Amino acid sequence: MELAVASAIGLLVAAGVWLLLRARTFEVVLGLTLLSYAVNLLIFSMGRLAVGKPPVLDAGADAASHTLAHYIDPLPQALVLTAIVIGFATTAVLLVVAIRNRADNGSDHVDAREPEDRA
Repeated sequence: MELAVASAIGLLVAAGVWLLLRARTFEVVLGLTLLSYAVNLLIFSMGRLAVGKPPVLDAGADAASHTLAHYIDPLPQALVLTAIVIGFATTAVLLVVAIRNRADNGSDHVDAREPEDRA
């Protein structure tokens, strides 16, 4: 399970960085989105990846045996939910800025100019 999550995080980071280094604004926005997904997975995995455990309490265990082994930390889940909302709002703002930049400059390149042909 840990290997699959670590591989997914690595793949998202690699694709996000590759898209960030592109010259068009839409690809930069997609790269930032992929990086935010990778960070969300990283935060989520910091709360111990456990399958079949309850999020807070185990109803079958008695009160004396409640140790940290019977809990899953809910804080990373709350942080990821907050990060999803903030990431969605940031992506919307970046898309509006990119659309306005294209309308003003007539180009969707990050530096607002077309690459020169080197013939």
